Amino acid sequence: MDKNLKEYMRFTKEGKKFTPLFVSEINGRFIVAAYQGSLSKYDILIKYRQKIKGKWSYIRTPKHIHWAVDVLIKMHEDPKKTKEFINFLLSIWEKTRPMKSGKQRKTALNLGNLLEINRAQIEKYKKLGEKGEYSIKFLILLAKLLMLQEKTNLETAYMFKNLLKALHTGEDIFKIVSIATHNRR
Repeated sequence: MDKNLKEYMRFTKEGKKFTPLFVSEINGRFIVAAYQGSLSKYDILIKYRQKIKGKWSYIRTPKHIHWAVDVLIKMHEDPKKTKEFINFLLSIWEKTRPMKSGKQRKTALNLGNLLEINRAQIEKYKKLGEKGEYSIKFLILLAKLLMLQEKTNLETAYMFKNLLKALHTGEDIFKIVSIATHNRR
């Protein structure tokens, strides 16, 4: 891990310093990091920076709604390819297992496990990354981290899977936003 990148993604909240367990730069446009979370022993907290007009943003926390809006934009531009991409993510969801040990977390938070094993899919869906805000590489990395986070904190969790299914079946915008914002009204 690049020490400078690790330092750049360090942050302080309520007097406590957070140093990344994992950090990676994606396409020269994003820096993604995972930190020790507070919900469980192997919980991860996900943060990122985005390069906008040549400058890096403040450290941000990704929300499911940001991810969903980007996928909706891609869906509008290329429904068939986006549905294929969502099917690919659903297959990752099914294979994702919670992190239950330090060794499992170290293995899971390895760039090779997070991205390199999906090199073919990154290439296959690369054109979709030209639509919307996020590149395919960033979306895959973010999706995998969010899946790990969710399943580690509650192995029977299904919110992310429900969001993917709602996007795939073309549910109405109200339902998609409700799922993505955890609002069940």
